[in-house]
Amino acid sequence: MSGERDMLRELYPFLYADARIGDGDAAAERGLLNMVRSSTLAKCREVESLRVEMVTEHDELLELTAERMAARFAVGGKLIAFGNGGSATDADDAAADCVTPPTAEWRALPAVSLPADSATMSAIANDVGLDHVFARQIAALASPNDIALGFSTSGNSRNVIAAFAEARRRGLLTVAFSGYDGGEVARLGVLDACFVARREFVPRIQEGHATCWHTLLELVHDALVSASQTAQPACDGSAV
Repeated sequence: MSGERDMLRELYPFLYADARIGDGDAAAERGLLNMVRSSTLAKCREVESLRVEMVTEHDELLELTAERMAARFAVGGKLIAFGNGGSATDADDAAADCVTPPTAEWRALPAVSLPADSATMSAIANDVGLDHVFARQIAALASPNDIALGFSTSGNSRNVIAAFAEARRRGLLTVAFSGYDGGEVARLGVLDACFVARREFVPRIQEGHATCWHTLLELVHDALVSASQTAQPACDGSAV
């Protein structure tokens, strides 16, 4: 419409290559860009620090959990992932990483993301209650060889805790990603492993979870390859 203000151009003129910037505006732009640059670098340093801390703190637990997960996958077990909000997308990513590996050297692994099934989620929430949306699905889908993988940035999500309790009753391997001090889920004795991103800012916690999960998955595939090679008898050329 003629005469309509372009608010985006007015607010962010530096995004436009053809923008005319006066001396005062240019100085303001440089100041703004310097602020953005400093903020971005500070965030990058914090993320890098958290990633190093998590892998260092959980080094032995990552190795042990990877071996236990690989043993479950080797006998036909599947990954069952869950979480709320942003953690639901982490669960989606975890399942996708298993089913559609990012590298040709990795085998596809069976996995499902419980929050991805919106019809089932909303049905359980409506008919039974939000606290049961994951536990009910685990009761219906899980077998003892499966792996329950839950994400909760606070560690206090009631439906995540209920899901882990149900998974423990059914003999699943229970693996959690949490934040802050680990939260209630880390204190209830229903977990085989809990990887805590010790921060109080949710975006940093989720970035720590992503790094730790991808490290864990790489170790799982290494363990699967190692177990496969060990199981194959060596050929010494003596067989007829």
